[in-house]
Amino acid sequence: MHEAYPVPAMFRPAKETPLGRFPLLKVFSGLEKTVPFRKYPGDDDANLETARRTWAHITPGPGWMYVAPRRTPPEVRAAGFRMVESKDDEIVVAQSHLVNSPGMDVYLDIIHEFLHILQRKQGRELWTGRIPYVDRPTEVEAYSLSVAEARRLGVPDSYLREYLRVTWVSKTDYLRLLRHLGVSPK
Repeated sequence: MHEAYPVPAMFRPAKETPLGRFPLLKVFSGLEKTVPFRKYPGDDDANLETARRTWAHITPGPGWMYVAPRRTPPEVRAAGFRMVESKDDEIVVAQSHLVNSPGMDVYLDIIHEFLHILQRKQGRELWTGRIPYVDRPTEVEAYSLSVAEARRLGVPDSYLREYLRVTWVSKTDYLRLLRHLGVSPK
């Protein structure tokens, strides 16, 4: 299948991965060879070791990706969502997203989520109801890295606007996220 915006050749997600928990770099082969991987904060060797110890948890049903919290945040539980919880470094990936989403979306998502793993290792809080999602420093930082990589690959703002449309945020918050990231709203 031809993709309008192909991902780097070294990045080869294993779309045939069954449900379950697998080493991150087995599911997202080549992630450690990408330009964004070398731009993550910290020591490259330590980041590679973290990637080797991180899990990809493939789940059924619709969805995208997220870092499994140790405990489901109260604001998420109050909204009626149930998350995979883990004491390990684990990125939850909806199988339908891995298989059916454009390769660029999957690529940008895993770049974003692995940065969250590194942020959590730094002791930063990923899940907080005190700061709106689109204003959280951890989210803006992770989205900024993904947007920078997309632009490096020639992805236009029209694509990024769709990619950044998060279903659970208001239009006002969505427009604020675009502003934070320097993505034109039209």
